[in-house]
Amino acid sequence: MEEFLRRFRLGAAERDAGAAPDDLRPAADAEAERYGRSLRRLSELGGEALEAFRAAARERNVALIPTAASHAVLPLVATTAGRRLQIDAALRSHERRFGPSEGFWLPECAYRPGIERLLAERNLRYFCVDQSRYEEPLDALAPVRAPDDLVAFTIDWETVELVWSDRGYPAHDAYGEFHRLSMEGSRLWAVSGGAYEPDAALERASRDAEDFADRVAARLGRFRSERARPGLVIFAVDTEFLGHWWSEGPAWLAAVLREAPAHGIRLVTLPEALERHEPQARPLRESSWGEEKDLRTWDSPGVVDIAWAARRLELRLVGALAAGELRDDAAERAARELLALQASDWAFLDRRERAGEYPFQRATGHAHALLEAIHSGAHGPASGAARADDIDPRMRNLAPDLSLAPLLEP
Repeated sequence: MEEFLRRFRLGAAERDAGAAPDDLRPAADAEAERYGRSLRRLSELGGEALEAFRAAARERNVALIPTAASHAVLPLVATTAGRRLQIDAALRSHERRFGPSEGFWLPECAYRPGIERLLAERNLRYFCVDQSRYEEPLDALAPVRAPDDLVAFTIDWETVELVWSDRGYPAHDAYGEFHRLSMEGSRLWAVSGGAYEPDAALERASRDAEDFADRVAARLGRFRSERARPGLVIFAVDTEFLGHWWSEGPAWLAAVLREAPAHGIRLVTLPEALERHEPQARPLRESSWGEEKDLRTWDSPGVVDIAWAARRLELRLVGALAAGELRDDAAERAARELLALQASDWAFLDRRERAGEYPFQRATGHAHALLEAIHSGAHGPASGAARADDIDPRMRNLAPDLSLAPLLEP
């Protein structure tokens, strides 16, 4: 990471700062400062980026929760055993890095009634869902009493769209244009098409943060007025959006944190909200935060090859394990390939045509390796491609705490 930052980010910005026209030089200088600051922070952490998260949890009122091991869309995983594997591997990894958690982020907010039982098995207490397709907007400001004594926090899509929609804050002319790069790879232009002006962009971020706080406070006030109880706004976005796609996103978020108290907004973590807000009895329906708020992004004719290949191979592996056909080393290799195959991004990227053939090739590669592990993993001496030293070392790094027990439970 450090080498990448120095060579392809900081170095690129410094070269642009030295050669760019006068109107683009402030943008190049700002890029260099941003990546230089990142490198200094990484050095302070001893190269251990995860320490920043642990420190935030210890010192800054931040709650960390796990998601499925490879961000699989759990309603589309074929078997209970497969869903348990995703949850178990995730919890093991999270506990090793950050300690235990009582919450769980459902990948893509993909929910189907019945998932609660698998979360309750692991003593989890809450998760997040998107019910905006089915409920009135203000309903999202109250959590739901879900089955198996769990609480479902409904994200507030009306608030999320202030950032997430095509017309959200990041679309303003003053912000940096993500898709236009210099020959060195720096982002020197604004959404407007003109030269990027760092000071103007930061000023805009502060104004948008104030507007965001105004709107959230108004929604909370309306909820209290109409429902006679305090409301809870769950604002959720993919965090790489803040800083990656929207480079001013961290500055906007910092300004939101400053503005919130002045607008009468109390900032709470989900564990704190669990104690402060009584959940209501409302039905929960199958949903996601994908297209049309259903599961079509990951399960529709355009991605049927990826979706059904993952299910067929999951059934194949579960059957082979139930029959006791595989050596432990082959079973572990196959389970890791299954986790990788089930990642939600392959179907998402393929359906949205975001990355050419890459997602299909990755899914196909993991499917082939999973089959090979099953075919070569019958009891007996390891041979050929099944030998441990022939396995892609990157796959051995996936779920190092892996247990096969979830795949073997009745």
